[in-house]
Amino acid sequence: MSAALLLHTREQFSLVANAPFEVAWPLFGADKERAWAPDWDPLFVWPREALDQEGMVFKVRHGEKNAVWVNTAFDRTARKIQYVYLIADVVVTVITLKLTPDSGSTAVDVIYERTALVHTANDTVKEMSLRDRLAGKEWSQQINQYLSQGYFGTLAPPA
Repeated sequence: MSAALLLHTREQFSLVANAPFEVAWPLFGADKERAWAPDWDPLFVWPREALDQEGMVFKVRHGEKNAVWVNTAFDRTARKIQYVYLIADVVVTVITLKLTPDSGSTAVDVIYERTALVHTANDTVKEMSLRDRLAGKEWSQQINQYLSQGYFGTLAPPA
């Protein structure tokens, strides 16, 4: 099969987290994201205990399949977080986040790149890409609702 038949998409969005960089930064790690993203439920493989760090490996359920995620960058100095995940025989996704302090808030730029692994996955990748275009608004609402509750000092979800 020719790689030319496989769909590759790239979507980008930006949002503002209404908190200083020091507060916002950890909330974009796979573990801490659970505090503000209601449907986010990673199962950590390495390290066994949930710990946001470069090289961590975890699984996330996608319908009837598991996606295997690897954190390829968790660099606070460079203000960059990146994840790569694979749904076998469907798609490889690269998600890159750049966080920038901005007068007491944090600007977040997100890029989703998806590549179909088989031609029958092109429609799935196209649908995922359409959702990616709309994700910025959802992320912004979710994280800022969480931050507005003032509960971020403990990084635990509100009761």
